[in-house]
Amino acid sequence: MADLGCSSGPNTLLLISEIIEAIDEKCIQLNHNTPPEFQIFLNDLPSNDYNTIFSSLPAFYEQLTKEKGENFGPCFITGAPGSFYGRLFPSNSIDFFHSTNSLNWLSQVPSIVESNRGNIYLARTTPPSVLKAYLEQYKKDFSLFISLRSKEITPGGRMVLTILGRRNEDPFGKASYFLDLLSMSLNHLVSKVCLVLRLLIEEEKVDSFNMPYYIPSRKELEGIISAEASFSVDRLEIFDANWDASNDDDEIKESFISGQKMAKYVRSVLESMLAEHFGDAIIDVLFNNYTEDISNHLSKEEGFEHESNCVAAVIGLKSDDVFVSGTLEHLGHVVEVHPHGQVPVATVVVEALKSQEESY
Repeated sequence: MADLGCSSGPNTLLLISEIIEAIDEKCIQLNHNTPPEFQIFLNDLPSNDYNTIFSSLPAFYEQLTKEKGENFGPCFITGAPGSFYGRLFPSNSIDFFHSTNSLNWLSQVPSIVESNRGNIYLARTTPPSVLKAYLEQYKKDFSLFISLRSKEITPGGRMVLTILGRRNEDPFGKASYFLDLLSMSLNHLVSKVCLVLRLLIEEEKVDSFNMPYYIPSRKELEGIISAEASFSVDRLEIFDANWDASNDDDEIKESFISGQKMAKYVRSVLESMLAEHFGDAIIDVLFNNYTEDISNHLSKEEGFEHESNCVAAVIGLKSDDVFVSGTLEHLGHVVEVHPHGQVPVATVVVEALKSQEESY
């Protein structure tokens, strides 16, 4: 199996361990006496911190042996650096693909002729030509991704894709509000001198920064999949998730705590990109402002009711005898057996991922 956009945090191997645990339990239930062998590919860009992952593997293997015994497995974990907008694996070689929070990223910043002034993403003031350029780039990239994976996945293979999405066709809705707030925080620093850092952010710097990121709607996703024609939509459903990745709605009411959590998450993802464009010196000031802007937003009653959640889309696709997973709530009922063995891999893997996706 392959995890696309694996990153290098603690959740990378946590996800793998949950999948292995679920498959092992299913083997026991089916009296499958021969333990399956696991070959796991962790994919991300070459700049990903694979050393952190690899240095944690001995402890991971040791814990796996301790919990499962010497006869379990074996399990082989390998890095597969490269862009998933290119071929990564031989044809018909991967049984299970997984990707969460990665397929919103574009292969490049869209070709923009007209300035998206004062915004780092799509906003109410974004010119129509910029909106069109973003959508066209996403269509191109997501179509390419589907086409490439259709060549690499085995007959009867499975794939789970979770993407930040929109409930409706309004491209400027709540799904991207966390980026609107980051634009606001950046604009607070425009033409303002920080006396301590002696820092000046020029307006042109903000105007020239555009996120290579897109949040699609259900209709857009279905249209892209239909036009590409390698797969057809089996299921595509969306669910709300709290901004700060908490399952406890009461925690949202602690606006400052939630603001801190969200700002830390966004910083972990975007800091290097922002620092490259604006310089390292602004980062601490920027994210202090960002924390405050998020907290102020969440402290408003309308913010809690309408903007405190983001929307995640879980996509289900199928092509001939290839079934690519659908909604987590429904996939527990899938009973297809993996073509190379006795274990219904897709079903148990999806159940293992269910709690992780719901807490996104």
